[in-house]
Amino acid sequence: MITKTEIKNRKDVNLLVITFYGKIRQHPILGPIFNSIIPDWESHLELLTDFWESQLLLQRKYVGNPIVAHQEVDAKMNQSITPEHFGLWLNEWYATIDELFEGDIAHIAKNRAQKMSTMLYMHMYQHRHKD
Repeated sequence: MITKTEIKNRKDVNLLVITFYGKIRQHPILGPIFNSIIPDWESHLELLTDFWESQLLLQRKYVGNPIVAHQEVDAKMNQSITPEHFGLWLNEWYATIDELFEGDIAHIAKNRAQKMSTMLYMHMYQHRHKD
């Protein structure tokens, strides 16, 4: 049994990101999407660790635009990304957090992911119908 702890530092964030995306890469529905889009998992996991460290520990390390990145993924997938894809992603995110961590930052990680998933899908959807 894993002893759950608070998310306290970059090492914890990285454990969350690596464990979570290990599951996503194997997921029967999400895996093919992510594996076809991400050519270099090692650098992508570093970028995602920067992103979540910025979100959860207020470290300003992330440089990028997740809205544009998700719009580009949606375009590459022929605008086939659905709210259900985001729901599957969130279910895995919550399960991974619950498996590894507890406490306030774990709760914030779930809350931020839920809010971001809604926002990102809405921006993707609006981008489809821009013209």
